[in-house]
Amino acid sequence: MAEEIINRVANSKLETLDLEDFYPKGARVSFDIKEWLHEELILIEKEFRQKVKEHNWTQYQDAYVALTCSADAIIPSWAYLLLTTELSPFAKKIVVGNLELLETVIFQEIINNLTFENLKDKPVIIKGCANKPIPSSAYTLLIQRIQPVAKTIMFGEACSTVPLFKKK
Repeated sequence: MAEEIINRVANSKLETLDLEDFYPKGARVSFDIKEWLHEELILIEKEFRQKVKEHNWTQYQDAYVALTCSADAIIPSWAYLLLTTELSPFAKKIVVGNLELLETVIFQEIINNLTFENLKDKPVIIKGCANKPIPSSAYTLLIQRIQPVAKTIMFGEACSTVPLFKKK
């Protein structure tokens, strides 16, 4: 008679954290103001304000927006603030920067709002392979939050992990 196969991983105290589980729904949009500049170089307040007034802001409903300017132009701070006043009723999050910074800010808020007491003195695997754009900084922030409570921290999958930390 064959021996019963026991799944030791499933029966262990091992906890797996997958940042994809926390990835919030919503479009990610890079809003480039280059086209709104005179000759894609100079911000003329009157023209800029007119474009802001005429723009359809409802298209950003429940989106995450990164405000940027891809032209080599000096943009006054008030321009991004003005855009934010129009976007705020619709967008979930607005940052000045690129999409990577946007994801970093999103995950910083998510990770800062999580509690990790359930990981106390347990081995933890941070799942590595992501299909969504999880920024590297999200993993470093996660480590900082779980290291004080976890017994061990590993990175990867249960079948092949890289050890990162072991409580002394």
